[in-house]
Amino acid sequence: MTTAAQTPKCETLGLKPSFGFGDRIGLATPGHVNAMKVAGEGIAPIFPQQSIREMTRTSREPAQVMDDALRGAAAAHWSGPIGADADHLKSRDDIDRTAPVGFTFFTIDPSSQVEAHADNYDEAALRQAYSKVADEIDWLDSYVGKSVRLDSGTLIEFTEEVCARCAVKYGRALNEAIKLGDYIKEVQQRGGRDYEIELSVDETEQPTTLAEHYIVADQCLRKGMKLVSLAPRYIGRLEKGVDYKGDVTSLKASLSDHASIAERLGPYKLSLHSGSDKLSMYGALARATKGRFHVKTAGTSYLEALRVVARHESELFRRIIDYSRSRYETDKASYHVSATLDSVPAPESVNEPERLEQLYLGSWKEVPRGEGFTDPGRQILHCTFGSVLTHPEFGKAVRSVLEAHPQTYEEVLGDHFARHLKALRDGLVS
Repeated sequence: MTTAAQTPKCETLGLKPSFGFGDRIGLATPGHVNAMKVAGEGIAPIFPQQSIREMTRTSREPAQVMDDALRGAAAAHWSGPIGADADHLKSRDDIDRTAPVGFTFFTIDPSSQVEAHADNYDEAALRQAYSKVADEIDWLDSYVGKSVRLDSGTLIEFTEEVCARCAVKYGRALNEAIKLGDYIKEVQQRGGRDYEIELSVDETEQPTTLAEHYIVADQCLRKGMKLVSLAPRYIGRLEKGVDYKGDVTSLKASLSDHASIAERLGPYKLSLHSGSDKLSMYGALARATKGRFHVKTAGTSYLEALRVVARHESELFRRIIDYSRSRYETDKASYHVSATLDSVPAPESVNEPERLEQLYLGSWKEVPRGEGFTDPGRQILHCTFGSVLTHPEFGKAVRSVLEAHPQTYEEVLGDHFARHLKALRDGLVS
């Protein structure tokens, strides 16, 4: 433990542009600090960041996540502000576990209450679905017939069908989010602690429409939620561990519209989840929001940990790939990914260690400037982090390699995240 004088203090970050690093092992923060010192000027870091799902898969507790991050920041001589993200909270129990240890940024995730197929309903199916939630919705009439002209120039028309579809898709999730927001307020005020809330509605296959964004955010704010950031489901595909998949030109227009809503209703920040390696969209996000953004990463630090393993213990890396491939079909179930086992060669068919690293972790040298990774091997390793880190042999072995080669880990993380931060900062000034 560091002394009280050395330990950085977590605080609320407000509307400052912010970047969440995440660390599934507990040794990555010095590398994150390295990246911030090189390229993070003007961006506030969140070093302690982990979801309950990730903690479960890695057998970690909230206090351990907090302590590892703050100890690492102190060891790397970080003296700036730090946020702390209790990520993807789904229940009061999740809040009770994370609030007492000092988290300040609470990400509410009501995705289990989202009706994932609402966009596909025809008129009859939509009416039937709405009849099942109508008694739980008290806001429909206040939006039907309304229209809003955004500063971006886009007109949002709230027809009866648009509002009913939003009620079916997000109604119950919205109600749950407001309840959890009230509970966070109660818990934090009881403890005399400041806080801020992010709402995540991004973990769906179907994009969040502008009308849905407007209604959800408007209702949260009207009900008193201390909303500092909202993560819609953007158009295109935001898969784990690889760059954005979609038309970036269309994305730019969509981001501008979403940012106009955030400015009009809040202001609050637009958040990008699954933000790891999405460098091709960073500039558009920074420009559209005029710096009111939050980017969330997590798994990419684990992948860079495996890069250290690949460079210092190549046979261990080969065995981890084999094991990850055996777990991929099971472990990918909770992620949006498209990689298949057939899309990247099995380790036994690749003799050169450098080539194996390239196939499964990618190389910045092989992608266009300003773009992130596209390699399917990264997705296979990304999705199986929990199985590897809780494996009786592999988890300890990975940690041992990182502890034996801290400078390598710090260097690869520093280089990796400096690219992320630079892409965001370039968007702020262009």
